[in-house]
Amino acid sequence: MIEIRPADPGADEMRPIIEAHLAHSWDATPQTSNHTFDAVALSAPGIRFFGLYETGKALGCGALKSLPDGTAEVKSVHIIADVRGRGLARVMMKYLADLAGSEGISALVLETGAAHLPEYTAARKLYEALGYSYCGPIFGYKEDLNSAFMRLALEPGS
Repeated sequence: MIEIRPADPGADEMRPIIEAHLAHSWDATPQTSNHTFDAVALSAPGIRFFGLYETGKALGCGALKSLPDGTAEVKSVHIIADVRGRGLARVMMKYLADLAGSEGISALVLETGAAHLPEYTAARKLYEALGYSYCGPIFGYKEDLNSAFMRLALEPGS
């Protein structure tokens, strides 16, 4: 059974997931455009970090960063390679959207790699399938040829 719950990004069980996420971003993104958070950044005030578990084993993570414009940024959604293809990233993204909607957050926003960065194709396709649309730079970012910005409007109380 899949369970998503608050987690400590610095916990031993999360370390390999965060390290894999950082390694992917390091390899896939020009460093001037890399906005990936490490465990310390994911522990900062205003960020809620969640682990995705199956029978007690950590398989992935995701986070929400509260923004002053009433939206929340999706950060660090990552599923370990061994279990990809099972729809677990979709499960995490839906969890984050449902949580944010229930809290009255107006929209989820995110930054991911642009279309010319093939390592992010699967992520962009997932976000598109979940109803995210492309938009201009989100709060805290500037225009970047290596970034794609996306937004999902949320229904209050959803």
